[in-house]
Amino acid sequence: MEGLPVRASDDDRDRVLRELRERVAEGRLSHETFERRVDSALRARNNEELSALVSDLPPASRLVRGLTGAITSLSSVTARIEAAWRAPRLPRFALPPHDWTQLLIGRSPGCQFVVTDLSVSRVHAELRRAGDNWLLSDLGSMNGTIVNGYRIVAPTRVRPGDEIAFGNTRFILAGD
Repeated sequence: MEGLPVRASDDDRDRVLRELRERVAEGRLSHETFERRVDSALRARNNEELSALVSDLPPASRLVRGLTGAITSLSSVTARIEAAWRAPRLPRFALPPHDWTQLLIGRSPGCQFVVTDLSVSRVHAELRRAGDNWLLSDLGSMNGTIVNGYRIVAPTRVRPGDEIAFGNTRFILAGD
């Protein structure tokens, strides 16, 4: 039993894949070699096969690893800023004045907040004051009410800055 190779674990495989990714980022591997070795790493059955994939690579220097990490961090920050910049500017949904306790939202002219989009039900949702808070409830609409990306199924507390949607129509909640 001692001579049998040890089966490769997911952690071992991830370690080798991370090392290959770092070496291609450093320019020490061609893209073609990287792809071939990644494919081999995913097929490797034991640690010997995994070790053979990185044994010929020089050890990574701390400087290169630090620079690669900094560039990766900067790239992710840049990507988030670009995504935020490209995000559509949503219309504001102003919370009602303090003397209001309820606001019906829907397509019906009887609602206090009328949304003319056909994805909005006639009486779609209700915004109700509960003390100092506002609770948004879906009233059994066909296309749902969304708060910050999640469809609500029960009265949900909303605050200025929340993104709310009735059917396909989205708003940013503004303070009262």
